[in-house]
Amino acid sequence: MRTILSSFMRALGQLGDRTVLRILAKSVGVTIIAFVVVATAGWYAFDAVLAWLGLGDTLFAGAGGLRQLASLLLALTGLWLVWRVVAMAVIQFYAEDVVRAVEERHYPQAASAARDLDTGEQIRAALGGAGRALVANLIALPFALALLFTGFGTALLFWAVNAVLIGREMQDMVWLRHAPAGTRKAAELSPVSRVERFALGGVVAALLALPFVNFLAPVLGAASATHLVHRKQES
Repeated sequence: MRTILSSFMRALGQLGDRTVLRILAKSVGVTIIAFVVVATAGWYAFDAVLAWLGLGDTLFAGAGGLRQLASLLLALTGLWLVWRVVAMAVIQFYAEDVVRAVEERHYPQAASAARDLDTGEQIRAALGGAGRALVANLIALPFALALLFTGFGTALLFWAVNAVLIGREMQDMVWLRHAPAGTRKAAELSPVSRVERFALGGVVAALLALPFVNFLAPVLGAASATHLVHRKQES
């Protein structure tokens, strides 16, 4: 666990680099746009479904306003569930830039030997990661609802599920650049253990739950994963 802590500290130390700041600005901008689009689409979708079910002013006075309020609350709840999916999907498109920036500064030999991912690989990685996250969170949703009475069980379950997913995605962002082209078992070939992947993903998942810090979490996680993979390789 000391390696993970030191990897995060190194990642924090590079957040002030111009290259990393540019990547951070782009990823945050795209994430906010995606967030607004998803929120707006969700609001209209829920509003249309509730109207179709008959919740309108013809039902009783003020039903239309109640429907819109309910739609807003449902959209916000949905956004809380898919925020990690949106943020991770966006960072996948910029992951290679983050990893390259860290490697060029701290691991130049590895950077020179790395394989740049083509656009198709980046898109497949982004869609694959987002799809896995969405499916896993939807599967966990009924269990999370059942744990609402515990007060903390729901948050703990979502944290654990996303820790597994994010740890895997963060590792693969780095390792795919060094694995042979077409490799489908990057996770198994990586020097990072499952426990370390879970710990890495757990920290990033926790940061994603914090307001404002959640914008930094994906970039910070990708940088930390780069240090973790290369330091494990060297050891």
